[in-house]
Amino acid sequence: MPDHKPPRIDGDERHTVLALLQYQRDSLVRKVAGVNDAVARHSPVGSGTTLLWLVKHMAAAETTWVLRRFAGHDEDAGDTVGPSDTPGSVTAAYRATWARVDAVVDAAGSLEQHCLAGGDPPVPLRWVLMHLLEETARHAGHADILRELADGSTGR
Repeated sequence: MPDHKPPRIDGDERHTVLALLQYQRDSLVRKVAGVNDAVARHSPVGSGTTLLWLVKHMAAAETTWVLRRFAGHDEDAGDTVGPSDTPGSVTAAYRATWARVDAVVDAAGSLEQHCLAGGDPPVPLRWVLMHLLEETARHAGHADILRELADGSTGR
């Protein structure tokens, strides 16, 4: 798997954080690309973490933080891996979540705008995006290790 370096951004804060978030999203998805269902469901670690769960978890995190807490949409997303989940289906669902999340962020007037629900104290969109960036990067790192243990593939 070729290594993909993070983008060098010369833009404003919103553009920069969104570009880095997208880089981490893509990195996580690349770790699932090309694996079969058995590999995607296998956990070589005591926590039970799998490639499928990592992708579902990040889709759920983006839904929770941006769509539900920030935008006030009445929806929940779970991260339990079901019997019908496949690498292709969870990746497609995650990508669909990106589109919805990015549309909400694009429509937001300011990174200072606060969440509508689900937080005490309420946090601004800036914090939400930074949190998703660090959470996605953390789990992309977990996926790096799981994929390397599965078949030796390395690279971001």
